[in-house]
Amino acid sequence: MSRLIQVYRSFVTSQRVPNKPWIQWKTYSSASASVLKDDKTFDKILIANRGEIACRVMRTCKDMGIKTVAIHSDADANSVHTLMADEAVCVGPAPSAQSYLNMPVILDAIKATGAQAVHPGYGFLSENKEFAKTLAANNVAFIGPDTFAIDAMGDKIKSKLIAKEAGVNTIPGYDGVVENVEDAVKIAEEIGYPVMIKASAGGGGKGMRIAWNEKETREGFRFSSQEAAASFGDDRLLIEKFIDTPRHIEMQVLADGYGNTLWLNERECSIQRRNQKVVEEAPSVYLDPTTREAMGKQAVALAKAVQYKSAGTVEFLVDSKKNFYFLEMNTRLQVEHPVTEYITGVDLVSEMIKVAAGQPLSLTQDQIGINGWAMECRVYAEDPYKSFGLPSIGKLTRYVEPTHLDNVRVDSGITEGSDISIYYDPMISKLVSYGKDRSEAIDRMKTALDNYVIRGVKHNVPLCHEVLSNPMFIEGNISTNFLMEVYPDGFHGKILNANEHNELCAITCAFYAKQQHGNRQFINQTRMAKLADEVNKWEVEVQLGEEKSSAVVEKTTDCYKVTMGNNTVNISSDWSLTNPTQHISVNGGNTFTVQCIQASPTGQFQVQYHGTLFNLQVLDNTVASMKKFMPVKIPEDLSSVIKAPMPGTVFSIACSVGDIVTVGQEVCIVEAMKMQNSLTATRDGKIKAIHCNAGDSIAEDDLLIELE
Repeated sequence: MSRLIQVYRSFVTSQRVPNKPWIQWKTYSSASASVLKDDKTFDKILIANRGEIACRVMRTCKDMGIKTVAIHSDADANSVHTLMADEAVCVGPAPSAQSYLNMPVILDAIKATGAQAVHPGYGFLSENKEFAKTLAANNVAFIGPDTFAIDAMGDKIKSKLIAKEAGVNTIPGYDGVVENVEDAVKIAEEIGYPVMIKASAGGGGKGMRIAWNEKETREGFRFSSQEAAASFGDDRLLIEKFIDTPRHIEMQVLADGYGNTLWLNERECSIQRRNQKVVEEAPSVYLDPTTREAMGKQAVALAKAVQYKSAGTVEFLVDSKKNFYFLEMNTRLQVEHPVTEYITGVDLVSEMIKVAAGQPLSLTQDQIGINGWAMECRVYAEDPYKSFGLPSIGKLTRYVEPTHLDNVRVDSGITEGSDISIYYDPMISKLVSYGKDRSEAIDRMKTALDNYVIRGVKHNVPLCHEVLSNPMFIEGNISTNFLMEVYPDGFHGKILNANEHNELCAITCAFYAKQQHGNRQFINQTRMAKLADEVNKWEVEVQLGEEKSSAVVEKTTDCYKVTMGNNTVNISSDWSLTNPTQHISVNGGNTFTVQCIQASPTGQFQVQYHGTLFNLQVLDNTVASMKKFMPVKIPEDLSSVIKAPMPGTVFSIACSVGDIVTVGQEVCIVEAMKMQNSLTATRDGKIKAIHCNAGDSIAEDDLLIELE
């Protein structure tokens, strides 16, 4: 290993392994100190995963004195998890099937490094019974449940039958495999619409469709079976009644090999898009102690029914009358596990490792409490203005996590300069906040989002921020339909009221004045002609959206005084445009954070304000008066073209040159992150040209199909 790599690995480790923030609450529960015990477990663990979850597991391993082995693809050779581990082994090219799902090569890595155990994280091989079975055959511990539990709970048809036998409430539906599309239509009509069509294997929102009629059942069967085959290698489907306006609430369970099974309270995961979670919290504002205990006991009953050992999650749908129904059991560490760690003080990864090493749980049910409130936002490299989040790829040109804030945790596997590629999940990080109550956790999360610097890719911070600010969310009035109900026409960012509009304009005028003042400062330019006297006043025109306003900006001793009409706003001046964030005080009030992302010499400004990116223009009045002579750019007519809404791969093409298509008719399918997206004609017409083939890799806005 080169000296440069050694130095960088040391730097990354020091940056990515902060003290566990939940340990500070160990006085609330004796369980919180469990990670600090020095019980013998394993000498070396291989983490069969990548990104943030690999880094998360490594942090606990290092705390426990266990050496770690990372596996990586060619694309991840210099990723954070690769450099953070004590050893790293390349397991293949970028595509997951050739690397992170390549069991023979991963087994070779285990043997070559002498790893005694494997932690699979989530996704990839985490719920693959053959992988767990092969590890056992090679005398390597699988840090997770045994193959019987994985098989029983990994198949939604089997798991539903077992749940019924264990006395767990289940959703009405068809208890078998749906053989074909005609069977799907017949079963759906017998159950009664709406129905949920979903893959028997796997999870994570893939292979799931809601159908409200026969047409949607046929389409849903096709897409769900294709996605299931692509994601899990298993295209079997089941159909059950769709619970309208449900809440998605899940129970964390933890079990050992000595008959001890615990429930560690619930997580509310109702804020979703395309059946994938966006915002999670613990506990749920909806559950009362009686319902919570009933759900916890049913989750434990199911875990015991399959002799479960390790951490797992039992997911439920809860209706408006607090009736709850078993959805599925995830036999792995859940993505959103940090919120449970915050409110219970339990390091779930540590407990998983100890159980896999044959030790009993280090806590009992009466030690599990609820202390405070935790909130998690999944921060994705996605465009939230397209279907609430279509993938965005690129290099992180500027990246600063808000870990300087109290009671904020960031689980990530990236750093400045990292690439977000089409090969893997577009998650940037899991941003977690903690407070003494729900209100404090929400406020702290919004502050963290404001201070989170992500440049180079589009991201969903605007959506997360708006969800947290929505009155319905603040009241706890949510369901899995929340996004569609609040934003029926799609997400369009923050809608400014009059005061916010004026405040943002005033802040941007202050940015302009700071920029102009800085432009006049020259160092060691003795040969330059003398500049005019100091300028401390600017008369400008500021434009936000279609609205233009005249403003006067004056620099005073400690602030910028911005006057627009009869309104005067004082903006603090103790900030710099060269910093990634600006901490602003308006009229001497509380300080809050904005981000001046662009401040061009032509007066174009991009400002992130309360999560949303706004484009403004500030011009000197003389320059503004000349704008009327500039030609107006005519918007491009896009009605005759179909462009790629996201980067990905062309899965199939459903038309040919010369075909007559009608508005809404499918013309091709684009696959991104193993999710299939149907692209349709925007008007009636005739296919003029097709600029792609099935299997082509495409970038966002690539021209795919033209209409005459």
